[in-house]
Amino acid sequence: MRKTSYKIIILTIGMAGLLLSCNTSRHFNRDSVDTQGIFGFESTDSVTMADTPWRQLFTDTLLQNYIQEGLKNNLDLQIAVQRVTEAEAYFSQSKASLFPSVSAKATGNYTRNPESIYPDGPREVNNYQLGAEASWEVDLWGKLRSSKRAAYANLLASDAGRKAVQTRLIANIATAYYDLVALDAKLTITRQTVKSSKDLVETMKALKESGIVTGAAIVQSEAARYAAEVIIPDLNQQIRETENAMSLLLGRTPEAIKRDSLLALPQKPMMRTGVPSQLLDNRPDVMQAEYSVMSAYEMTNNARAYFYPSLTLTASTGFAATALDKLLDPTSFAANVVGGLTEPLFNKRANITRLKVAKAQQTEALLTLRNTILNAGQEVNNALYSYQTSEQKIQLRQQQLDALQKSVSYTKQLLNYGSATYTEVLNAQLSYLSAQLNNVNDHQQQLYAVISLYRALGGGWK
Repeated sequence: MRKTSYKIIILTIGMAGLLLSCNTSRHFNRDSVDTQGIFGFESTDSVTMADTPWRQLFTDTLLQNYIQEGLKNNLDLQIAVQRVTEAEAYFSQSKASLFPSVSAKATGNYTRNPESIYPDGPREVNNYQLGAEASWEVDLWGKLRSSKRAAYANLLASDAGRKAVQTRLIANIATAYYDLVALDAKLTITRQTVKSSKDLVETMKALKESGIVTGAAIVQSEAARYAAEVIIPDLNQQIRETENAMSLLLGRTPEAIKRDSLLALPQKPMMRTGVPSQLLDNRPDVMQAEYSVMSAYEMTNNARAYFYPSLTLTASTGFAATALDKLLDPTSFAANVVGGLTEPLFNKRANITRLKVAKAQQTEALLTLRNTILNAGQEVNNALYSYQTSEQKIQLRQQQLDALQKSVSYTKQLLNYGSATYTEVLNAQLSYLSAQLNNVNDHQQQLYAVISLYRALGGGWK
């Protein structure tokens, strides 16, 4: 009888092995991802800005220290790290599902039988058991292995999500720092303009005593002075708000942020994009979307496996006795092994629904990946065009500044001789102020473009 049982178990395992060899799961093929032309221009140079470590791109010592502090203390990044820890736990659980589940048990049962049913006894029955049980589902169709691969893909996606948070954090800290530098430059320019306006008011007063201008000139020059001076409170407010935003990025309470001047910023980097396919390995949100597609493929395989038979092996062993002092007696030893195949016939449409949903989620993940790649290409194109535009504007703006500076100087001289009106002087001075502030904006745009391209290419996490 025992030999027959062993033969049945061996036959069952043999059938499981045969069925396992027929496993036809499908996996995601990266070659199916099309990145051709997503930058909007042809690029054959494989050197990409994304491979530059952030310390080499941002050479300002203060900014480097702030980025390092943000990577250590930023709360959003810490949350992303915890999500990776969660994904690691789920992956470990998915690996463990391939092994048997084992449980130990110890039970004691007391039964009093009714005399009407058991007139000859027994009246009272004690039953004690001490043993262990093991149950193992043989992974015939790769259902459990698909779940494990999906969990691993989710782990990689979570880690890519952490990298995406890191690249965004570095970009945001750099942007906030350069915002503060630009605001400082605007504040300095505005204060210099206010000082020049005060000097102009005194000049107008002297010219009025000489009869060259009227009282209207003094009033107009004072109004121009206050028009420039009223900008200062707004700039101070923007500085305070930007410092607070940067403090939050650094995990600090609101406080002042030390920074360098606009003139001391590093030289412009080489704006090299590499080839579009490198985004699959460099840009974290693209990587995250790709891993999500892999997970969706595996979950489709998992859903498909529910339509096929499942093999479960169950074994139990231990001691059983009616008296506690006989429980560990060798004659009380018992064992049981059961192997069985189960083929689902009707499961309230659960299997069909599971597969249909998995296929829809797979298509959704593919579309999300495609959309993420297109968005990445758009951001690269925008950053490059913004950089090129800022360079053109900086060159033209410098010519404008030179002309306006001469205009201010000439009109002031001509005013002393009565050859220019006070309105011409005021207009020249206000135009010069506007051009100076716009010049700061042009340089700020160029800095933004560098940061945007670096992030768009996936730089900052390596």
